[in-house]
Amino acid sequence: MVKTADPALAEVWRGDYLEAVHHGCLAVTNPDGSVALVLGDVDSPFLARSAIKPFQAIAMLRAGLDLTGAELALASASHSGEEIHVEGARDILVGAGLTEDALQVTPGTPLDPQAARAWFAAGHGEKRIIHNCSGKHSAMVRTCVRAGWPLESYLEPGHPLQLAIRETLGEYTGDEIGDPVPDGCGAPALPCTVKGLARAFGRFAAGDTVESRRLADAYRAHPEYVSGTRRDELVLHREVSGLVCKIGAEGTLAVGLSGGTGIVVKASDGAHRATVPVVVAVLDALGLATDTLREFQPQPVLGHGRVVGRVSASQGLLVALAGM
Repeated sequence: MVKTADPALAEVWRGDYLEAVHHGCLAVTNPDGSVALVLGDVDSPFLARSAIKPFQAIAMLRAGLDLTGAELALASASHSGEEIHVEGARDILVGAGLTEDALQVTPGTPLDPQAARAWFAAGHGEKRIIHNCSGKHSAMVRTCVRAGWPLESYLEPGHPLQLAIRETLGEYTGDEIGDPVPDGCGAPALPCTVKGLARAFGRFAAGDTVESRRLADAYRAHPEYVSGTRRDELVLHREVSGLVCKIGAEGTLAVGLSGGTGIVVKASDGAHRATVPVVVAVLDALGLATDTLREFQPQPVLGHGRVVGRVSASQGLLVALAGM
């Protein structure tokens, strides 16, 4: 759960003035799952939202999902609604003999502003296939076809697919997975701990099972399908060799490194702008940050249209990282 006592992780500077502070929690785990660094409450259950998508996809692969490459990356994406994502989701459905009518995802519009403008200019409104989770839902119904499971109830917590996902998340995190609540897309949102999720991402990135290796390879080969062509996660994927990462709604960013290190940051106020500077600071402490990442400002502090400040790691975080 979010705790108001969680420490300051990121600071917002406008010129020489500290304008805002983002509190949160952070866990960095070693390849063996032990703790390298924790800040804040990393042991209480929280909703990582879409950051659990890799483990939903791994569960689907175990159940017979027959996707590879870009389509497999899209199966665990929070995509931007660009043409490659929409067509990819449709291809996943067609490959299982299904249409968009099989999807029970909440209708949506593109996350990417450019894609949204093109979508609305073409006269479209909210549709299921454009929702950022449509790749996951397309993979879910395809998995049901391959496994012989019912389609109409695939979002129910007691459905064999959702039970398999819950078991897989528990296996990877080492957490006792509590009862789900509905996510924004309609699928069950499962709770885990920040520390457990870091451990899980380390295992995922290291490819310690056939399924996690297949998915990690798909992430690395097709990162634009995991997010989009103009997204923060794409920069992280491209700048650090072997890195895999996934955002979750309300300020979660989870990262796995090919050697098995896991990193998860959760912003207490749900602000995504706090997460990237924190992750970059951790990568820098590990000797992995590039000049591009050090200068990266996905949400710059602007004054009259020009950059006048930045969001940066807090001094307290930098001190903690120095002792890691």
